[in-house]
Amino acid sequence: MDNVAGRFGGFEDTSDGEFRRRVRDWLRDNLAGDFAAVKGMGGPGREHEAFDDRVAWERHLARSGWTCIGWPVEYGGRGASLEQQVIFHEEYARADAPARVAHIGEQLLGPTLIAFGTDAHRARFLPGIASVDELWCQCYSEPGAGSDLAAVSTSATLIDGDWVIDGQKIWTSLAHVADWAFVIARTDKGSRRHAGLSYLLVPMKQDGVTVRPIRQLTGTSEFNEVFFDGARTDGDLVVGEPGRGWAVAMATLGFERGVSTLGQQVGFARELSDIVDIAHRNGTADDPVVREKLIRAWIGLKVMRAYASSTLGGSGEHGEASVSKLLWATWHRGLGELAMEVVGAPSAMAPNDDLDRLQRLYLFSRADTIYGGSNEIQRNIIAERVLGLPREARR
Repeated sequence: MDNVAGRFGGFEDTSDGEFRRRVRDWLRDNLAGDFAAVKGMGGPGREHEAFDDRVAWERHLARSGWTCIGWPVEYGGRGASLEQQVIFHEEYARADAPARVAHIGEQLLGPTLIAFGTDAHRARFLPGIASVDELWCQCYSEPGAGSDLAAVSTSATLIDGDWVIDGQKIWTSLAHVADWAFVIARTDKGSRRHAGLSYLLVPMKQDGVTVRPIRQLTGTSEFNEVFFDGARTDGDLVVGEPGRGWAVAMATLGFERGVSTLGQQVGFARELSDIVDIAHRNGTADDPVVREKLIRAWIGLKVMRAYASSTLGGSGEHGEASVSKLLWATWHRGLGELAMEVVGAPSAMAPNDDLDRLQRLYLFSRADTIYGGSNEIQRNIIAERVLGLPREARR
């Protein structure tokens, strides 16, 4: 983590307004030349687009001090305030910069290691995340368990100083390009539910790991099945105490729904603006029903923004993350449906299976209310943990 100050270009003491100008100017000047072609590339359902070029772009971000900006300076970040992190994500989205490739490491694992890892963990892994030299994936979900993350059957046994892992994970984003995974495995034989789970850091490039892409409605395959068949990792690559990984895993999910969601909403606003433009061009905006739906979509976007802003930096004790996920996932799925309604009959046509951006939005947004915790699970969390309603009957 040498030359930490050099990564930041002397921006630490600027006001938020000056910070926004610096971010905007840097993006304008650098999303040019060789990097001009990556503008707008990637994102949900489009992770295959210009992947190597996006990696190169993100390493350029890293060399210029624009990765991991919310991390503390002593861990290779810039110690940016919440307000500055929001500004960065907003300006990044407004510049139509490409979708990030290392977000799982930067936004999920990095903060988890800072909070729960050992000094050795942080020294080994944080620099590679910040420089985008090592990519990560998240191995939580399992087939047959749905959104029940505690129903873990993947096991890990400590043998001759190594964890030996057997089992299967599914819906693992970007596993096919990841160098490492953080894996929830059952390490206490005979344990059930949340007890006896451990949070392991596992290298993906080994004989005991097999990755099989899952073809989606969009025709792309950013999700994968991951099979562990005697996979190994060092015995000290467990975050937190062995058998007590559930709290660590839940903390990671809390980091997942942070300031980047405000940048995500800038992308949502761009999608809505495109749909409104089409509605005016093809005359569907003259239909009072369609016009009302467009207005409601705009109101929904403002509600999301207000909620995200008001709960930023909250403790999470009142279910803010679940409410936020429920809001944006349901809204975005509805936006995909509205897009098809506005486009009309041509929305059903895809010559040579070549989907346009709104068709891809419609198809991929069907998954928004499922991945990252389904709407049903979010409602259960809000009902039981926040409102104190009786727990749903468990089998």
